[in-house]
Amino acid sequence: MEVLINGKTLDITLENEKNIGQVIAGLEQWLSGCGHILTKLSIDGSDVPASQVEEAFNKDIDSVTSLDIQTDVKSNLTSSALFTLLEDIKEYENLDYEKKNSFFENWKNRPHATYTSGQIPDLYSSCVKAFSRGEIAPENLYSITKERLNEVNNPLDEFKKIEPLLNEVCGSLVDLPLDIQTGKDFKAAQTIQFFAAVTEKILRIYDELNYQGCIAINNEQLTTSITQFNNLLRELMEAYERNDLVLVGDIAEYEASVKIKELYNIILEHSRGEK
Repeated sequence: MEVLINGKTLDITLENEKNIGQVIAGLEQWLSGCGHILTKLSIDGSDVPASQVEEAFNKDIDSVTSLDIQTDVKSNLTSSALFTLLEDIKEYENLDYEKKNSFFENWKNRPHATYTSGQIPDLYSSCVKAFSRGEIAPENLYSITKERLNEVNNPLDEFKKIEPLLNEVCGSLVDLPLDIQTGKDFKAAQTIQFFAAVTEKILRIYDELNYQGCIAINNEQLTTSITQFNNLLRELMEAYERNDLVLVGDIAEYEASVKIKELYNIILEHSRGEK
C-alpha cells in the first residue's frame, strides 16, 4: 500500500498494522509532533466523508492500494478556530435571553467548535460553562480566547510577557511554607493554583514555539530541563494530594521556585522570532 501525505509518497514500512485505522493512528501521532493535523483522507483516489470514517478505518490494508492524507499546520487551524470563537462570543452577547438558552446546542456542532473540543479541551470546557451554564461571563471567555489567540499568533511575544507573573509566583512559592505553618490555607491553595496556571502557560507556549519552528527542539539542555521539571511537578502534585504539607512547602520553596524560572530562561534563550 502506498501512503501519501499532501501528495508526496511517504517512505515508511508497515509492520504490525492490520487496518487503515491503525496506520492512521501511528501517522497522527507523528504528525502531531510535527505540528500538523489530518484534515482529509482519500482511499484509492476516493475521498472519505466524515460519515464513513469508521468504515474506512476498518478496511484491511491488503485491500487498499493507496492512502492519501491531507494535512494542515495546527497553528493555522487553531488560529482560525479561535478567531471564529471570538466572533461567536460577540454573537452570543447580542442575543436575547431566550436565544441564549438555545445557543449552545447549535454552536457545539459548528466545525470550529468541534475542533476546539478535540484540540483545546480546556477552552472548550470554558465555552460550555459560558454558553450553556452561565458559569463564566462572556467577557471573561473573550479575554481567555484572545489570550490563547495571541499565544498562537505571537508566541514569543506572549512568552516574554510571562516574566512579571513568573517573578510573582516564585515569590509566592518561597512564602508558601510560612503560609502553611500559619494556617493561611486559602492563600496556600491560591499559590498552588497560580503556580499551576503559570506552568500551563509556559508549557503551552513552548509547544507552540516548537510546532512553529521557533525553538531549538533538539537542544539537550532544554530537553533535560523539561524532563526534570515534569518530574518535579509530579512530585509536588502527589505531595499536595496526600496533604503532605511539609513536603509541599519544601518542594515549593527550594525546588519549584528555582526550576520554573530556570525552565523559562532556557526556553527563552533558545527561542527565536523568525519561523
